[in-house]
Amino acid sequence: QGVTEGYNGTIFAYGQTGSGKSFTMQGIVDPSAQKGIIPRAFEHIFESVQCAENAKFLVRASYLEIYNEDIRDLLGADTKQKLE
Repeated sequence: QGVTEGYNGTIFAYGQTGSGKSFTMQGIVDPSAQKGIIPRAFEHIFESVQCAENAKFLVRASYLEIYNEDIRDLLGADTKQKLE
């Protein structure tokens, strides 16, 4: 809820390979009960923005993967490209 009040929000998933981090973050679309944290958070944020009166919002999101000291932007055009 603090995100809609102007505070930055971060979700950090850490764990062993194959432990379910990606599934927890992304989930699957159908059935909707298995949606992940990201789609659920986006739904909540955009519902709150839509209902707000006399306010302007700027929504920015990033989805980064850090693996073996390589950083990738999973929302970028090329998800295989490493970031500096």
